[in-house]
Amino acid sequence: MPGGFAAGALDAGAGDGSAVDLLMAGCLAAAVQGDTNAYFDLGVAFSTGSHGLDCDLIEAHKWFNLAAVAGHEEAKHCRADISEEMTAREIAEAQRRAREWIAAGVRRAA
Repeated sequence: MPGGFAAGALDAGAGDGSAVDLLMAGCLAAAVQGDTNAYFDLGVAFSTGSHGLDCDLIEAHKWFNLAAVAGHEEAKHCRADISEEMTAREIAEAQRRAREWIAAGVRRAA
């Protein structure tokens, strides 16, 4: 897992807007580096609407999907759980966003 972002790290700083902003920025930076745990943590944050984020199941599915594809077992279960609350169109959009993220990473690496 590149980046070394710890699973559950988003639990720190809850309730403090500036700390949460820094935490989310750090999580996104780790995700850019391909950190599977950061993908998972972003999925949790979007699926629960925590850390100053609105609940967004499409974004949550995207992040859980990226983590699951990278082998994160818990993300596979979370993705399945939120899929039950989503329409086929929402899932398709989440998958499209995940593919865009992967393609952007390939372009950055080139």
